[in-house]
Amino acid sequence: MASTTHTAPTAPAKRDRTHYLYIAVIVAVALGIAVGLIAPDFAVELKPIGTGFVNLIKMMISPIIFCTIVLGIGSVRKAAKVGAVGGIALVYFLIMSLVALGIGLVVGNIVEPGTGLAVTDAIKETGQAQVSPEAKDTTEFLLGIIPTTIVSAFTGGEVLQTLLVALLAGFALQAMGNAGQPILRGIEHIQRLVFRILAMVMWAAPIGAFGAIAAVTGSAGLDALKSLAVLMVGFYITCFLFVFIVLGALLKIVAGLNIFTLFKYLGREFLLILSTSSSESALPRLIAKMEHLGVSKPVVGITVPTGYSFNLDGTMIYMTMASLFIADAMGTPMAIGEQIALLLFLLVASKGAAGVTGAGLATLAGGLQSHKPALVDGVGLIVGIDRFMSEARALTNFAGNAVATVLIGTWTKEIDKDRVNEVLAGNAPFDEATLLDDHGVAAPAESGAGAGADGEKELAKA
Repeated sequence: MASTTHTAPTAPAKRDRTHYLYIAVIVAVALGIAVGLIAPDFAVELKPIGTGFVNLIKMMISPIIFCTIVLGIGSVRKAAKVGAVGGIALVYFLIMSLVALGIGLVVGNIVEPGTGLAVTDAIKETGQAQVSPEAKDTTEFLLGIIPTTIVSAFTGGEVLQTLLVALLAGFALQAMGNAGQPILRGIEHIQRLVFRILAMVMWAAPIGAFGAIAAVTGSAGLDALKSLAVLMVGFYITCFLFVFIVLGALLKIVAGLNIFTLFKYLGREFLLILSTSSSESALPRLIAKMEHLGVSKPVVGITVPTGYSFNLDGTMIYMTMASLFIADAMGTPMAIGEQIALLLFLLVASKGAAGVTGAGLATLAGGLQSHKPALVDGVGLIVGIDRFMSEARALTNFAGNAVATVLIGTWTKEIDKDRVNEVLAGNAPFDEATLLDDHGVAAPAESGAGAGADGEKELAKA
């Protein structure tokens, strides 16, 4: 089935068209930067264009997650396998968050970027304004995973609520056996519809990228970049080292894959994130591409959505370096013991603000307000460059979740390595027109034809 799909006569033309689409995105980014520097006031007014595009993609996230998880779990007979995937994922996310915090801690103490800066009254007011009323403590966050109704999980835009409902529906269909097959086939058709809508939305990417980049460049300006260049450069270097040394080594040792090859395969997603400053804009495409790569539906469906709330490596590094920067700038540098206590607190606090818009800055301000209120005034120092730092945050978060999906698929033996090699070698191109290949139909159809206990193997092949 796979070979006939990939040799379809219409595929090359579709790929060529989307190739021009992403060239247009690159041109739009360049134009946005130019407009932001030449006419900053006008550029700031373009922000709604970028926001609108990101919102278009966000509206697709809940139905895509629901369909992916329900099809994956509903087509696998062993519920224990799904539980094992979730357990391994959460342990891995916790460990990598601690590693990211540790790396940020070391670099922050070496660079000491905040030394010598002055904090004015205006900066203090700006910092206090960043404490978001939307941020929740850990208890509220955990209770917030339970939606008011099954339907509200889709309308509220909460990824973890959708994940919970999808898990329950998947296990219920799994328990129904053959009686659940018609429902699975219906959800399969809905999934194809949702991905087709997403493919249509992607054609607005150049316009969205232009508006987002122009607004960021126009609002920050060159002065903010010059005065805080040390923090920005240090943060970017730290993210680079974490991704290509830590994650790269893990990927090579565990899965035997080159991280550059994987990132080349995900190049369009990285470009999309770079142009919108939002890793969420690439979440639906990451799900589709990881399935196409050969990772099974249950692993992709559980790892990717959960990772977007719990595996925020870039945000961890950001909070570490920003906290040390603010403490130095305020003239109250922290001892190592204080640093570790604050960062462990921020590790927990970040989970409570996962769904907050501008989560990096809001999480930092909220965490400092709860644990070390005196430092909140200094948050105003980094407001000017936060949007530029959010680029590296989003790219690192996305890279961490892409690598995590491959690693967890390898550990749980839910990945087809032959398929991975074929895809990364370019012999099985991703269908940009539908964002779906045979992985969108094989699992329900085969399980309905009596896949039985072999459902997991068939999922991996799909």
